[in-house]
Amino acid sequence: MTRTVYVNGEYLPEDQASVSIFDRGFLMADGVYEVVSVLNGKLLDFDGHMARLQRSLAALEIANPLAENEYLDAHRALVDRNAISDGLVYLQVTRGNPGDRDFAYPSEDTPPTVVMFTQAKPGLADAPAATTGWKIVSVEDLRWGRRDIKTVQLLYPSMAKMEAKSRGADDAWLTEDGFVTEGTSNNAYIVKDGVIVTRELSHDILHGITRAAVLRFAAEAQMKVEERSFTIAEAQEADEAFVTSASAFVMPVVEIDGKPVGTGKVGAIATRLREIYLEESRKAAV
Repeated sequence: MTRTVYVNGEYLPEDQASVSIFDRGFLMADGVYEVVSVLNGKLLDFDGHMARLQRSLAALEIANPLAENEYLDAHRALVDRNAISDGLVYLQVTRGNPGDRDFAYPSEDTPPTVVMFTQAKPGLADAPAATTGWKIVSVEDLRWGRRDIKTVQLLYPSMAKMEAKSRGADDAWLTEDGFVTEGTSNNAYIVKDGVIVTRELSHDILHGITRAAVLRFAAEAQMKVEERSFTIAEAQEADEAFVTSASAFVMPVVEIDGKPVGTGKVGAIATRLREIYLEESRKAAV
């Protein structure tokens, strides 16, 4: 079946969809994106993703071209048209096509470009890695300073991911000034003596939607959380480690730079948080 995608208000077969070579998303990485998970045909954390989309667009001074209900209608239409039970909806908004290449922003009447597409991921919530855990390696964080804006500038995270794979790992934790910032596409956590530790929000990390939900659920479950920086050495000495993201949910980490974390097995707190997140998110899905 040919996948149906969304481009600037039109639903098209993917092989008929296109954007201009002058689009600033293509030329300048001048755009932002969101990824919403789909379980049982419903969207998880949709409101949170829309709030972050608006924040990212405002930070780049790009006018939001659609209302939240229009984004919701388009997400639902794509899920329906592509018969997605479990999977993802990718949304990208760029500054649009000014008709030529220029470093200066185009005039405000240049319409933004909006693209959406689905990815089918059968069994998304039942990933085998959730029971075995990820292996992580550390890589220096060389990204720009506004990582809190979810831009389409993903080359360095891709490079770090490929370095991790070349070293036999599942992902990389990026480090700066001796401290972990985050994973290539996820927020990072350790657990020591029952305390969950994750880096505080700032320009240095993405303000994860799954992060916010997991920390809220942890507090409701009477788990103690500290928002502060930590080092790779501290992580290696932790009892547990894990990451969170829209597509991995809560994913345990069992090895960092070749050293087992805790027992080297998936920990109880990460397992419980994953269970809670999936249960509560399914209840609230739209």
